[in-house]
Amino acid sequence: MDRNDRTGAGDTEDALQPPRLRRINVFDLLDGERELILVHRQSEYRLRLTNNDKLILTK
Repeated sequence: MDRNDRTGAGDTEDALQPPRLRRINVFDLLDGERELILVHRQSEYRLRLTNNDKLILTK
C-alpha cells in the first residue's frame, strides 16, 4: 500500500489523533504592548504581561 494512500489501517490512527490547536505567540498578540483587552460575548477581559513575564487574565 502506498504511504500516501489515506484508506485502510491509517484511518484508525488518524481518527485517534487530537485535533491540531492554533498556536499564537503572546508577543505577537500583544504587539509590543504589556496588556490588551479581549472581548467575549459582550464581556471584556484584560490580558496583562507582568514584569516577571507571567500572564494574568482578569475580567
